[in-house]
Amino acid sequence: MLAIVDCNSCYASCEQIFRPDLRAKPVVVLSNNDGFIVARSKEAKALGIQDLQPFFKIEALLKQHEVAVFSSNYALYGDISHRVMTILHDFSPSVEVYSIDEMFLDFTGMHWDLNHYAQHIKNRLWKEVRMPVGVGIAPSKTLSKLANRAAKKIPRCNGVCVLDTPQKWQWLQKRTKVTDIWGIGSRIGRRLAEVGIFSAYELAHANAKTVRKRTNVNIERTIEELNGRPCFDIEAQPPAKQQIYATRSFGQKLTSLEPIEQAISVYAARAAEKLRQQDSLAQTIHVFLHTSPFEPNYVSHSTTAQLPYATNDARVIGKLARQCIRQLYAPGNRYLKAGIGLIQLCSVHYQQCDLFHPGQAHQASQLMETMDKVNQGHGQGTLYLASQGVHKKWAMRQQYTSPAYTTRWPDLPLIRV
Repeated sequence: MLAIVDCNSCYASCEQIFRPDLRAKPVVVLSNNDGFIVARSKEAKALGIQDLQPFFKIEALLKQHEVAVFSSNYALYGDISHRVMTILHDFSPSVEVYSIDEMFLDFTGMHWDLNHYAQHIKNRLWKEVRMPVGVGIAPSKTLSKLANRAAKKIPRCNGVCVLDTPQKWQWLQKRTKVTDIWGIGSRIGRRLAEVGIFSAYELAHANAKTVRKRTNVNIERTIEELNGRPCFDIEAQPPAKQQIYATRSFGQKLTSLEPIEQAISVYAARAAEKLRQQDSLAQTIHVFLHTSPFEPNYVSHSTTAQLPYATNDARVIGKLARQCIRQLYAPGNRYLKAGIGLIQLCSVHYQQCDLFHPGQAHQASQLMETMDKVNQGHGQGTLYLASQGVHKKWAMRQQYTSPAYTTRWPDLPLIRV
């Protein structure tokens, strides 16, 4: 049996942890630059607030209902996620961190009462982290995702749903739209509708070969999984990404080159850090720069450039990225967004070096490792490159950011007794 533990409205719940006065009250979290709603507490959902709604369109509604509004606080969310995942490691020897708020656990060989065990997981996460979660348990990943959905939406489940017999999962499949199945989006849903498949139950009992012709090969695995035959294993070590992108909209439209160069240096450093986390090197970068698509004379330019050698050194990547930005920049435009992609990645352990270049120097690797350790121990941005700038006037708008309660000493919560 496999379980998936999913944090309920993760970002909104993180904001409520250190604000107990906001529990059982509507809370929303905004996207980068405070543009859209990206997380809602269940009380906010009850008000009819939709996911990805533009903030400016419903700002009056939020004020009317006294909804607590927060800008995205990724330092806080990342640390709370780490705490949740650390606790979940205690409940299974084989786990897979699926996303910042989801983890699969393998319960194969366990003979305990799984419903009771799942309630214990749920209660411990609430007691130690104050994070509400839903737990879905079933023989396959797809069915466990289905169970998790039921755990959250059916009140009598009390946050836990165990699908351990065909009768249970078939009952649920008959009441689940096919587009609510893990891995099936609206495009595949439309193709399935063309052959009369609208529910999870109808897909589970469809002819796999026939359906595959109209969709893709993965649909066969989904059908097997819906019938309790696992096709997707637990990935204790997720495969390395083939591309890494770092991109953000600016907090204000930029007309001069210097702040754009600073921004691309920051994005290059972030991408290089992710590259080092998966023990990879990049051989090519893709850089883009564009204005707002909602303004007249929309401008969007991009370019690719070859790095001098395969590297994860933020200095080398950032230098080339700034050269690219200088090529793309044109005076007179009001630029809204820039980004960098690291492509043609290879493993740091297995690389083909140039005959006339030994590759990245050992000293460079040591410097990057030291930089990462300092930033992990003392907070993101403790050490950074001078090219990233000191006063980042171009940085994202974050008018409603909560304190970094767990990662900055000045932001530690105070208790007065």
